[in-house]
Amino acid sequence: MLDPVRFITNLSTGEMGYAIAREAKRRGLQVTLISGPTALTPPRGVRFVPILTVGELDKALREYFFRHDVLIMAAAVGDFIPTRRSLSKIPRKKEWKVAFRQTPDLVARIARRKGKRLVIGFSLETNNWIRRSERKRRKKHLDGIVANYYSPRHNPFGRTPAHVALIDERKTRIYRLRSKETLARGLIQWVIALAKTRHII
Repeated sequence: MLDPVRFITNLSTGEMGYAIAREAKRRGLQVTLISGPTALTPPRGVRFVPILTVGELDKALREYFFRHDVLIMAAAVGDFIPTRRSLSKIPRKKEWKVAFRQTPDLVARIARRKGKRLVIGFSLETNNWIRRSERKRRKKHLDGIVANYYSPRHNPFGRTPAHVALIDERKTRIYRLRSKETLARGLIQWVIALAKTRHII
């Protein structure tokens, strides 16, 4: 946040994360949904944890991660935050310079402490989307990563069908122009299969 009423965000609406939570609950799994501000209604029957900042997300992950077998990190966490936040509204001005610092890589940090748990990350890329995402998976020590493709002609946010690849150490599964509900079904089925191979469930 820049001041009490201004903040920097991205195009994410939460549609994918909420679809995943609904599908996991439908499959009989116990679900905790950690969510930033969105117009969506949390699915019935899931534990709902609202957060606003990267710091609040970090705190929620520390509290809930070790109570679960799987983390699916679908959140579109900002990579940068302002170095300073004004306690009062900043007056209108012709020019305003803002310095940023990098946010912590929460999914990489928690993956180092996962033990036998599964950690699934998300990636959004514009070029070489599958190769770059696979590189992230290995670098962050993730069990799997969901690669999303973005281009000026294809915006995957909101209700728009998306190009997605589910990548683990053995295989890459590509889904082209699928709805969030269809992707959520494929993703949960993929995660359950991974969990079975690791004898988690």
